[in-house]
Amino acid sequence: MDDNRNVYRLQGLSCTNCAAKFEKNIRTIATVEDVQLNFGAAKLTVQGAVTIDQLEEAGAFDGIKVFPERQRQVEQKQSFWKKRQNITALVALFLTVVGYVTNFQLGDNHPVAIGFFIAAILIGGYDLFKVGIANITKLQFDMKTLMTIAIIGAAIIGEWAEGAVVVFLFAVSEALESYSIDKARQSIRSLMNIAPKRATIRRGNEIVEMDVEDVQIGDVLFIRPGQKIALDGEVVIGQSSINQAAITGESIPVHKQPGDEVYAGTLNEEGSLEVRVTKRVEDTTIAKIIHLVEEAQAERAPTQQFVDKFAKYYTPAIMAIAFLIAVFPPLFFGASWEEWIYSGLAVLVVGCPCALVVSTPVAIVTAIGNAARNGVLIKGGIHLEEAGQLHAIAFDKTGTLTEGKPVVTEIVSLSAKGEQEVLGIARAIEEYSQHPLASAIIREAIRLNAPVYQAEDFTSITGKGAKAVVESTDYFIGSPALFEEMQLLPVEVKNTVSQLQAEGKTVILLGTKFELKALIAVADQVRKTSKRIIEKLQQLGIKQTVMLTGDNQLTATAIGQQLGLTETMADLLPADKLAAIKTLKMRYGNVAMIGDGVNDAPALATANVGIAMGGAGTDAALETADIALMADDLEKLPYMISLSRKTLSIIKQNISFALLLKIVALLLVIPGWLTLWLAIIADMGATLLVVLNSLRLIKKNESGI
Repeated sequence: MDDNRNVYRLQGLSCTNCAAKFEKNIRTIATVEDVQLNFGAAKLTVQGAVTIDQLEEAGAFDGIKVFPERQRQVEQKQSFWKKRQNITALVALFLTVVGYVTNFQLGDNHPVAIGFFIAAILIGGYDLFKVGIANITKLQFDMKTLMTIAIIGAAIIGEWAEGAVVVFLFAVSEALESYSIDKARQSIRSLMNIAPKRATIRRGNEIVEMDVEDVQIGDVLFIRPGQKIALDGEVVIGQSSINQAAITGESIPVHKQPGDEVYAGTLNEEGSLEVRVTKRVEDTTIAKIIHLVEEAQAERAPTQQFVDKFAKYYTPAIMAIAFLIAVFPPLFFGASWEEWIYSGLAVLVVGCPCALVVSTPVAIVTAIGNAARNGVLIKGGIHLEEAGQLHAIAFDKTGTLTEGKPVVTEIVSLSAKGEQEVLGIARAIEEYSQHPLASAIIREAIRLNAPVYQAEDFTSITGKGAKAVVESTDYFIGSPALFEEMQLLPVEVKNTVSQLQAEGKTVILLGTKFELKALIAVADQVRKTSKRIIEKLQQLGIKQTVMLTGDNQLTATAIGQQLGLTETMADLLPADKLAAIKTLKMRYGNVAMIGDGVNDAPALATANVGIAMGGAGTDAALETADIALMADDLEKLPYMISLSRKTLSIIKQNISFALLLKIVALLLVIPGWLTLWLAIIADMGATLLVVLNSLRLIKKNESGI
């Protein structure tokens, strides 16, 4: 990290307007070169020399507290009823009620009643006026400025009771909005608390407990049953079941043994383990997830960009309308100044763009946090929105729809050589090959204890196979096309090959220059969950499910039919997969590509949404994909699409609520029914409605599909 760049956590950051003002105040500090404020994550990045006191002074208007990112802070839980601003709101309510009772007993606008209303306004609105009046002097027009103008205006025209009610309602709505946004931020806090802050280290015969920040790579963690793993590492001693739900979303524990990788924040269920640390605390998988989730929440989604731009012009327009309503009827039609100034003030209150501005970010923040807790890493609002609009999904075959570990299913000897001898010769040649099918033959030869031969003069025949000398004989191994070129493929063998390929198997032939010796069928096993997941996607309305594979068309067709896919595209090189994605986009619009995040990178990048599988195991998947399914399984794909659609639906509802309530309230000006307290209920009601509606996404899970 740059020596001059510091990251801080914030407490008390209550609204988007406050965040913008806080950022602006920091920019005025002479030593600050650049500043980035992430409202969703309550996180601040400052480039330049600056003290915490200077930062807290910049946020003093909103009581913002600043902490260095690495400082372990104990969050002070304060009762809702003990917060100063909530106590003053209750005092304001009490004084307002007493004012109304006094008015009722002593008559309207009695001096004693007015005294109670003034006390309610000053006590309940002190913080509001302090910021609002400062903003007026600087010509900064935000929510608090408009409220201050409205309350002062109400006082000038003698509407003391209305002013007191507005102050109380504003205080209540601010408290509820702050509480709701804090609930949305809880998704990140819960991620931060997944991994333990202390680790037990075995050093020689001694067991030492220390802060995770002090643990070094190579140290050995000692993990007892029921304990969480503190850092990423590799099991060196012991076996156990590890609950990885916090990272991958998998509900079933995974068996781990020496050599297996384990992640910080996962739960050791049964046996004791000793784990060699492979990553420092800031580089663990959970640390990367938290960082990427925070970056995702800071990135503005397309809908949010549109709303922000709209709000920029909307606020001045509302102020102009309020001014015209206040002066136009009295000036040109002799109407009552008091009545129309009051209506203008009400329009000013109801027109605040608060609900509109928070309609999108709270939904995005909540959804991305929810997804991260369920083992799906969505790297920005734009990808969340795109995933909610998918019409087609393209799957890489190997390792995505299939296990990615091909196995030998048949060995057909076409000569006097037995199965074991055939496997021994094939293994000797394939030892030099990097092809996945070669590993299947080697594994089968070891399993059946086939004789071990040595191959010499190995030569690869590009795209078709290989040749080598084994036991003083030239052997060829490869595809049927290789032996067809050598004119060694009789009709009966060709028919057997076609039959096996139609069953979804890949056929490898072994022979010499003069005759075929054997036929080996290899198949990549289809994942047990693949068919069910394809069905779920089709139930969600994804009508086009396409498999892209480098395998032959017969094998691809067999697997496609077995899984119920709508289309299979076979014999594809990486460049062909890229072209296939472009074709699918032209035909169907929004297309997702799902692969392992390492291979097929061009196709993943070209798709509207690139989805990587097994993000927890590969850094490349976390870095390259738009969305990473942390488990090496498609189980979370229907949930992710359902969540994206739900989020889009909630954003549309929020924008509709915000605009509709304001339009209805503004129409009440015509018959003169819009009062100040009704205006604030409409404005704050809309804000709370969109925030609470967005928080429904906290509960979204797989059962909600």
